[in-house]
Amino acid sequence: MPKSPTIPADRVTILFLVMLVAAAGNTAMQSALPAIASKLDIADVWVSLAFSWSALLWVLTAPKWARLSDKRGRKALMTVGVIGFAASMGLCGLVLWLGLEGFIAPAATFIIFAIFRSLYGGFGSAAPPAVQAYIAARTEREERAKALSLLASSFGLGTVIGPALAHFLIFEPFGLAGPLVVFASFGVLVLVALKLRLPNDTPRFAARGIVTSYPSAASVNQPEVEEGVEEDNALPREEVRLPWRDERFASWLVAGLIGGHAQAIMLGVVGFLIRDRLGLHDLPKETVEATGSVMFVGAMATLLAQWGLIPILQIGSRASVLWGAFLALLGITLVGVSFDFYGITLGFALASLGFGLYRPGFTTGASLAVRRFEQGDVAGKIASLNGSAYIVTPAIGVALFNWWEPATFILIGAALLYLIVWGRKALDDAPKPLDA
Repeated sequence: MPKSPTIPADRVTILFLVMLVAAAGNTAMQSALPAIASKLDIADVWVSLAFSWSALLWVLTAPKWARLSDKRGRKALMTVGVIGFAASMGLCGLVLWLGLEGFIAPAATFIIFAIFRSLYGGFGSAAPPAVQAYIAARTEREERAKALSLLASSFGLGTVIGPALAHFLIFEPFGLAGPLVVFASFGVLVLVALKLRLPNDTPRFAARGIVTSYPSAASVNQPEVEEGVEEDNALPREEVRLPWRDERFASWLVAGLIGGHAQAIMLGVVGFLIRDRLGLHDLPKETVEATGSVMFVGAMATLLAQWGLIPILQIGSRASVLWGAFLALLGITLVGVSFDFYGITLGFALASLGFGLYRPGFTTGASLAVRRFEQGDVAGKIASLNGSAYIVTPAIGVALFNWWEPATFILIGAALLYLIVWGRKALDDAPKPLDA
């Protein structure tokens, strides 16, 4: 059978942008959160809960969209995802601008903002699995790993670009709402390109949509296709559903649960910590700039771990989790005792480097523990686990931080220390043989 032609570069660019803009817009908004909370005089925890609501909807709806992508409506689902993103960013930007200008009361601003965030959580999750399935259904095995790896990098690149650009996008008359308005415009441009330049042609191969984790500064590593998997022109007739307590991978999921929640607390608190410890309550633009800079350095450290250290050093799953947790513990400790920009940045970078090692470790460990036809179910469990960490945990971390700052770092440190001690005995990265 002749090889399928490579997907044209202009179409790959569109698919790349669909993934990138969703991640970049979300992390850009996260870097602006502390300044928005100060300007509206809304309690930090309530602003954080708006993102919790969005993450909850993402976790609940992502599996549904992934299943729908199996019915070949990939371009339609990409369209749904991009519309959800652009509408959410644009409407959230509008309501924040009205609130910041005093046209809407702060409480009403927050409530309407949370409602509009639901568009992103509920519909934005439709695009990533559709993009992945679109590529997988139109490429031979030799091309597929490279293409999906490129798309995975777009999601990671977006988490870096968002915080880096956020403070440059604060402009009149929108002020702090500027980043949201600009990324909404980017979303509209991507939607136009998607409608005009991406044909919804008939796929050559069957392919499942992969459930994608909620985008955050931690979401720089998405699963890549396994090169050793043989081609199938038909999907399995029965969907595989494994129990969460399956002894083959349960310990890896526990490691993911502990470390994922520790990281979510760190990401939820860091912007508010920077604002408070640097005395930037009345300097919103400087708050966004400082927060974006720290998040940018952290994202780069995560990329260094996942795209550099792990491939070069060939670190195993167990070592990746344990060393990652240890480095994250050191970084969190440094952040906890630092009261200047450079100390916070160095600590956050070290913690991000550690979490960048840990996350692929538990993901790979769980994947190696099961057989080929069970990979989809385990990948879905991992994505759900990653997303669940952002439902209430960041808000709890912010509430603890406002109550007593050390409590937040004691909680994160205790979780990571437990992960190290428990993981030394519980985790085994000896790969299990995969059935054909």
